[in-house]
Amino acid sequence: MTRTEQVEIEGVPMVATLVPGGAGIGLLALHGSNEGGTAQLAESVARRCGATSLVFTQPGVRRPVHITSPRWAGAPCALLREFLERVSLTVSLHGHMRSAAPHAVFLGGGNRDAAHVLAEAFTEHVPHFPAVTDLTEIPAALRGVHPRNPVNLTRLGGVQVELPLLARTSGGTGTPPPQVVEALVAGVNELSGKASPRGAELR
Repeated sequence: MTRTEQVEIEGVPMVATLVPGGAGIGLLALHGSNEGGTAQLAESVARRCGATSLVFTQPGVRRPVHITSPRWAGAPCALLREFLERVSLTVSLHGHMRSAAPHAVFLGGGNRDAAHVLAEAFTEHVPHFPAVTDLTEIPAALRGVHPRNPVNLTRLGGVQVELPLLARTSGGTGTPPPQVVEALVAGVNELSGKASPRGAELR
């Protein structure tokens, strides 16, 4: 059952929307109003995979405030705490606007094995969006390795997926490209199959 919570994070009003699913993989979109397409991707992929999703938005705000991911760790949000307790591994969806890499998908986060699983799915389904897993080739601000970043707070950590604009919106509609949805669905399903009860395979 979908649940929502109105919260204030660092003085910024937000709406958190949690759709509970399986306890394995969780799709997270911290910046659903800032980074177009990420909220839709999280919800769509989670629904297709039977996973849990948690999306934060700032409805009706013309200029949404961007709060960097590590600053969410202590957020007074019951649904975020529930998400972090419920799922084992997080796939956190973000958007980047790096002009030097307009097609690159950067796969950061603390679980490097899981990052490589997602990279294989992107290579198979959307090779025109090259997946970058080498942390030294990912801009420092997009690496998602800070220990207080929510992507790293679940039991197995997770993958921070930084998507360029073209990989998260299509035709200026804010609707994610179907091929990207398929890539993420394939990757999340693969992760769900690889994760052992104690998570040994994805450490």
